[in-house]
Amino acid sequence: MTQREQAATAFDDLHTRHAAALMQQAYLLTGRPWLARRAVERGFRLAWQCWPEVAVDPDPAGWVRAAVYEYALTPWHQLCPGLRTARGPRKPPKAAGPSDGALPAALLSLPAPYRRVLLLHDGVGLGLGATAAEIEASTPAAAGRLAHARERIAALLPELGLDGHPPERQGEILRDRLSGPLSAVEVTPRAAAHVRSGSKRSARRTTRAAFGGTGLFALVTLVMMALAPDHSTPPPKRPLATAPHTRVSPARTHGAATREQRDAARERRNAAREQGNAAVRKRLREARLAPDLR
Repeated sequence: MTQREQAATAFDDLHTRHAAALMQQAYLLTGRPWLARRAVERGFRLAWQCWPEVAVDPDPAGWVRAAVYEYALTPWHQLCPGLRTARGPRKPPKAAGPSDGALPAALLSLPAPYRRVLLLHDGVGLGLGATAAEIEASTPAAAGRLAHARERIAALLPELGLDGHPPERQGEILRDRLSGPLSAVEVTPRAAAHVRSGSKRSARRTTRAAFGGTGLFALVTLVMMALAPDHSTPPPKRPLATAPHTRVSPARTHGAATREQRDAARERRNAAREQGNAAVRKRLREARLAPDLR
């Protein structure tokens, strides 16, 4: 026998031993037989997909039970009328006692966390520590929810006689009363082979959906990039480095030009005067030299 066949055999054995009981528990949690069947099938499908982890778990049945309870009490069921948890059992079980028929309805009137704690502790028979571990809460928090659930059931169904008894006795009374509805619920789970094949189909659909979603996202991104206008602007050009320019006022410019003109005129007068003086000196020299020549 191959390893795959051994895993399938172990899974089928787990399903055969616990599927019916989990179906009854899911029915008490939801009040809808088809939703209970869906929760159980979903829990076992998840167990088959994670079978290496479930196979080595100390309590494989508890692993599957936690998955079934999580799906049965998912809050998003309340958003869809077709998946909404019933306020009372849609298919009342054959009551074993006068109060057994009202007990499932009273259980459904509890908030989901209290309903789960009461069913695990008083219905399934888990200890307080194991119950707290399964709901992922502290032991005092689990004890508080359990006490509140029992008080609510005692107020709704006084004929159970819960008032005046210690917590241990209240748990025994509720355990006996819950065993009647659990055994009377007529819900049949699907075959283990059908669950395994459905798990494979579900895994393939999930993989295809993941790849399809990724491809669609990439396609939309490419289309948006192709159609989006290009609003990018080139960076501003940096001016070339130039010498610092000093701005000169018009008055200063005119004054500077006037001074230059005066200086030029003075130089011209000085040059003319020098030329005249040179000519006079030349004539004087010629006049002094003239008598000697005669």
